[in-house]
Formats: sequence, structure tokens, C-alpha cells
Amino acid sequence: MDLEEIRKSIDGIDYEIVKLLNRRLECALRVRRLKSGVVEPAREKEVFEHVRSYSHNVTEPEFTERLYTTIIGESRRIQEIELRLMGFQGEHGAYSEMAAHAWAPTLASIPCVSFHDVFREVETGQLDFGIVPVENSLEGAITEVNDLLIETKLCIVGEATIPVHHCLLALPEQDYRDLRAVYSHPQALGQCRNFISRHKLEARPFYDTAGAAAMLREQRPAATGVIASRLCAELYNLEILKEDVEDHPSNTTRFVVLSRETFAEHGNKCSLVFTLPHRAGELFAMLKLFSDRQINITRIESRPLRNDPGRYAFFLDFEGSDRDEGVIQVLDAIRTRADMFRLLGCYPRESGVTGQGSRVKENQENIQ
Repeated sequence: MDLEEIRKSIDGIDYEIVKLLNRRLECALRVRRLKSGVVEPAREKEVFEHVRSYSHNVTEPEFTERLYTTIIGESRRIQEIELRLMGFQGEHGAYSEMAAHAWAPTLASIPCVSFHDVFREVETGQLDFGIVPVENSLEGAITEVNDLLIETKLCIVGEATIPVHHCLLALPEQDYRDLRAVYSHPQALGQCRNFISRHKLEARPFYDTAGAAAMLREQRPAATGVIASRLCAELYNLEILKEDVEDHPSNTTRFVVLSRETFAEHGNKCSLVFTLPHRAGELFAMLKLFSDRQINITRIESRPLRNDPGRYAFFLDFEGSDRDEGVIQVLDAIRTRADMFRLLGCYPRESGVTGQGSRVKENQENIQ
């Protein structure tokens, strides 16, 4: 290896070290929820014994112990702050994390492997909040999330709609003319369908846009690019070959924020899910309740019930507060007609597409 190759190897190792340090500190935030205090001398002694035993060759045990003294000190510090945790699906740099920062810049964002993990860890108290996408302006509803919303007892306490501008990313040494395949989340691939077809690239689904970027950085497959955010280019040291590769510039995704508790103050937007009997005119009659009281419905979506083939659940969002008399009357009327009814939440309606948080701090403080 020549000098330049060795330096590239060092840069790659530094990237891995910092990534693993971040992951370790995220674990420290999680484990704080499961223990009574911050300082645990027996556990720290065990960690030091382990890392000393791992030292070999050029790494002296004393150096390793000094290093871990610093790491454990930082773990204590962030545990003492008792940061509130927001879970999102994917790796760092995912659009869900960007939405989390838009809703609440001060929360610690914690990556989860799947949407199911986000729901489960909020339900069990491992996370204070979760943020999940519910619909995209190009590809429509996120069906897995809607299924989980039917089954969960979590509340919706907020929303964030962010612009989604995809980039074609590649390794710095990759010649764009040699690209043959592109990895990304299926939703992102669908949102960039025309671009992918026009450039004769093979679309390969991956569990997450940022996860695809991390995979490319670590595995370095030949003739391969990814579709992900500009932030991913920075986080994973990738080159932006082309910006704004989505099929339409107005591409946006709406996310909802999940909590075990309801929003304590007055909300002005409500979300509910319900099922209706198989009788002619039932859905029309329900929708007429809103029309008669001039309540604006902003979303209605149907989803087949996985445990009851042939039947559908309806998701409905509307403007108004669950404390308004007219809204209360409508909800009571739906509840009496529905086979299943659940108010998912009443929360502050965002004023438009956002790129960063504005009213979030007060929103967080109003969660009971």
C-alpha cells in the first residue's frame, strides 16, 4: 500500500469509529430507561475489564482504559440530562429523521430497524415519541404504517410535512457513466421512477434510503449508486451526481408524531380510524355529518383489515378541536354508527410544508 491508500484506510477507520461511538451513546440513552441511577460502579468495572482484555499488539491496556474513561464520562453526562427520545425508522440521514428534527430539534433522534419497532418502543416507554410517514404526495399512503395505526393504542400528537428532494449519490471514485444499479427505499424508487427509467438504471429496493447510503459507503459495490437525501452525502462521504431526481418538484411526505399520552392543550386537527357496517349509504351518511356542520375533511383513506378479509377501516383527518361542541356531536354520532371507532388524536395543525421546527417546543411541553 502507498501513502495515499493508507490514509484512505485511516479515513475509513475513523468513520467507523465515530459511527460506533454514536451508536454506543444512543445505547446509553436507551439503557437509562431501564436502570434506577446513572452511576453503576459494578457495571463500569465490568466494562473496563472487558476492554483491557481486548487490548493487544500496539494498544496498551492503560490507553484503552483512559479512552473508555472518557467514553463512560460522556455516557454519564447525556444520561444525567435525561434527553427525550424520538424514534424513527431507518438510519441516520433518513427523511424520517429530518422530519423529527423539523418537529422537535431538541429531541435525541434514535434509529429503529422497522416501523413496528418504532411503535413497540414508544408503547413500552423505551422512547418518548415516534415519528412515522403516513402519506406521500406522489406514491400515496404508507400502508404498513396505516396497518399499525389500526392496531396500536398510541396517540397522534403532532404532524410534520417535509419536502422530499432526492439525490443520486455514488462513491467519490465512481464514474457516473458506469452506473448500472441504484438502491433505495421502494417509496423513493417509486418517486424517482421516470429518472431511473430514463437513465436505464436497475432499481433495487432497500429497507431505507439512508441505509442504502450506509451500505454503499461500507460495502462499496461496483457500478452502484443510491437515491437518498443531500444529508446522506455528508454523513456517508458520498458524491452527489444529480440533485432533485424525483419525478415532481412538489414531492412531499407527511409524518405523524406518536406518543403514549394525548396532546394536553387545544388541538385544531383530529385524526380517527373506524369501521362501518355493510349497509348501503353508511359511509355517505357519516361524511354528511361533517358536511352539515361545515367541518373540513383533509384526508380520507380506506385500508383492508388484515384480520377480517372483505372489511375496511377508514382513516379520516379533519380540521377542528375535539373540545368543540359541533365536533363532539359528530364524533358521538360516528361512534354510535361504527363497529370500531378510535380517535387517534387531536393536535396542532401545521400551517404548511416545513423544513425546520417552529412551534415544536411548546408542542412537546403540552404532552401530558
